[in-house]
Amino acid sequence: MSAIAKETLAPVLNAEAQGYYIFIIVFLLASAVVVPIFQRYKVSSVLGFLLIGVLLGPDVMGRLATAWPVLDAFSVMRSHTVHQLAELGVVFLLFTIGLELTFERLKSMRRLVFGLGALQVVLCALALTGLFLLIGRSFISSVALGMALALSSTAVVIPVLADRKALKTASGRSVFAVLLAQDIAVAPILITVVMLAGGAAGDGRSLSGLLALIPALIGIGILVIGGRWLLRPLFNTVAFSRSRELFMAACLLCVLVAGQISVMAGLSMGLGAFVAGVLLAETEYRREIENMVEPFKGLLLGLFFVTVGARLEVAAVISQPMLVFGLAAVLIAIKMAVIYPVARLFGLINRSAIETAAVLGPAGEFAFVIIDQAIGHKVLNAEFGQTVILASIISLFCIPFLAAGAGRLSKALAKNGEAPTSVAPDVVSEAAKVIVVGFGRVGELVTDMLKLHNIDYMVVDINPQVTQRARAQHIEAWYGDASAAEFLHSLGIERARAVVVTASNPAFTDEVVKAVRAMRADVHIIARARDAAHAQRLYQMGATDAVPETIEASLQLAENTLIDLGVPMGLVLASVHERRDVFRKMFGIRKPEAPVRPKRSLEEVAAAAVEKAAGT
Repeated sequence: MSAIAKETLAPVLNAEAQGYYIFIIVFLLASAVVVPIFQRYKVSSVLGFLLIGVLLGPDVMGRLATAWPVLDAFSVMRSHTVHQLAELGVVFLLFTIGLELTFERLKSMRRLVFGLGALQVVLCALALTGLFLLIGRSFISSVALGMALALSSTAVVIPVLADRKALKTASGRSVFAVLLAQDIAVAPILITVVMLAGGAAGDGRSLSGLLALIPALIGIGILVIGGRWLLRPLFNTVAFSRSRELFMAACLLCVLVAGQISVMAGLSMGLGAFVAGVLLAETEYRREIENMVEPFKGLLLGLFFVTVGARLEVAAVISQPMLVFGLAAVLIAIKMAVIYPVARLFGLINRSAIETAAVLGPAGEFAFVIIDQAIGHKVLNAEFGQTVILASIISLFCIPFLAAGAGRLSKALAKNGEAPTSVAPDVVSEAAKVIVVGFGRVGELVTDMLKLHNIDYMVVDINPQVTQRARAQHIEAWYGDASAAEFLHSLGIERARAVVVTASNPAFTDEVVKAVRAMRADVHIIARARDAAHAQRLYQMGATDAVPETIEASLQLAENTLIDLGVPMGLVLASVHERRDVFRKMFGIRKPEAPVRPKRSLEEVAAAAVEKAAGT
């Protein structure tokens, strides 16, 4: 590039770069300041991002930029780069959804996914097609609009339900199943739009649209077969490096490559990421992967909501408010009227069916893609298509309010004694009664005893070889750092009864005990200690029981020696217990708030031990 060209383009490039910086600052300001304010007043964070998008749109920031060019973040919002980056938020969301599902769980949900979900898409598409035919649109454009608006918003509904802690309810699981069916239906709908365009133009595009199914099926096959062969070895290799940076790079590589393969096959990027998530859900790395991608998912989803809000042209809405708001209201009403009886047909109780219909009533983000494609293929008039997009965005803004209203109505109905439904399969993460940290020789012995007494447990270890060995024994084992609060949360620490720390590293044991106690004040923590001093430190950190390995090994040796020498077992057990108490007093080991027991003689302890042994 010549010097003259550089001098000519420099102001343009500097202005564009400045626009990006302003946009990034505003977006981060929204994430760090504005959205927490919304959450503080129990308003959905999704709504906060959408409103920030409106402020960055053509009617606020776009108008201010005419007077102050430095504020021209709106031009950046319209750039292809920002929209591509924002769409990654939906991709990461579908990836994390896939991580929560194994093929066995998908099989257990098939009635809701391919029954309730598929029937909802078909019936809503037919009802909305009839609506557009009634208002004078052509048959082909009506079909395209009906299919586009039959879909709901995975990106908005899932975070809204998560904010309300409703994902694990019967209605939440049903909504999840329907959204999964809709995500699967996106690719066939896009292909159908191409076929409709070809049929209308008579240029053979309908045949090309039909042939597009072949590479789509090949792409899914490559993802499933290749993923089963390659994903586990990839994460095994990265896990051995013990580098969180490399592990994060592997997670991002997996999402982006799977998404790109899906795009090359003519499918959506999100569907490819979802398939990759399902494949990884069967591995021991699933929990750690969830923690790695969560920050990316949160920020990119926020960026997606901002770009959606920026598409809302306030001036266009004001110019024809009756049409835009009326279309949004009719859209929501028709879909709710269709979804409610279908949900009841599939066994949901009244209040669950209402909640399901309320959040699935508005349009979804894929409506923008499908309508834009329909406009591009001349299937739909551009002006009317933009009006429908505006109505769809208005309906998206309604989701937090519809969810809140349905929740209040659900509570009111619950007071009438309506029994909960049991048709929606539970898709929440596994939760065991006991979490065993470390699966060495000590941890393996602990799990053997838990299994002997039929107590559910899971194993956690930072060594990939150890987790593989545990999985080979058909034990639920997860790779990850048990001292990280996010990882403990993903394991279901809120529902665990006890945590047993068998790791040989005292510093790591300390970190785990502190992390668990910070999250749960009532859970039992039994930890392996190096010596008496370490045991005392663990008690001070909040451990329920600390077992010094040096003392216990000595007592075990003494117990076996006495038994081999012919000393009665009752007396041996009593003396071991007595000696253990002596050690505790000698080294100053005191369990906080331990109950005071009456002191008994050695003979009394021996008699009690023999009586207990005889009773069992």
